[in-house]
Amino acid sequence: MAKKNIGGMIGRWAFLIGVVLAVILGVVSPTISGVWVSVLVVLGLIIGFLNIADSEVKPFLMSGAVLIIAAALGQSVVESVPILSSIMNALLLIFVPSTVIVAIKNVFSLARH
Repeated sequence: MAKKNIGGMIGRWAFLIGVVLAVILGVVSPTISGVWVSVLVVLGLIIGFLNIADSEVKPFLMSGAVLIIAAALGQSVVESVPILSSIMNALLLIFVPSTVIVAIKNVFSLARH
């Protein structure tokens, strides 16, 4: 039996926990602050470092960029639905750090070639 990739498993769990936690926090609290912000950002960093394989970089960066742009520019549209706005803000706390980390890793990878 082959050894499992522990980093990949941690990254997958971080992604799952982060998204579920973001949705729950978005529904429960209209504003996310304090420790929860730090938890979501750390989960985003873990996702960026451990969950994205080389073959997934381009699709992740495209999807992450679209999500970030749509959430940021769509804030005025979803302000009328506070729960949706809060969920989008929580998802941004995960996807902004993970997208930045993956983009930086990709730039370094391109610079090496």
